[in-house]
Amino acid sequence: MTQRLHLVFGGELVDPTKNVFKDVDDIHIVGIFPDYASAFDAWKAEAQRTVDNAHMRYYIAHLHRLRDEEAAASSTEELGS
Repeated sequence: MTQRLHLVFGGELVDPTKNVFKDVDDIHIVGIFPDYASAFDAWKAEAQRTVDNAHMRYYIAHLHRLRDEEAAASSTEELGS
């Protein structure tokens, strides 16, 4: 069975219309989740908790898309070359 990990993270943005964090050192890592449904639940909880701050944003990153075990070299490995 293929494992599909998802990372939930967020923080305060410089401008709510852009995806640039105000302070990268202050990014909140919520966690890594084994499926989209549990990642979505965590994302939703954090988004609702910070709803009063228009500059706060949380995201779901699909970690399983960063590495394709079937390919000889994934796109992330090629970046380090």
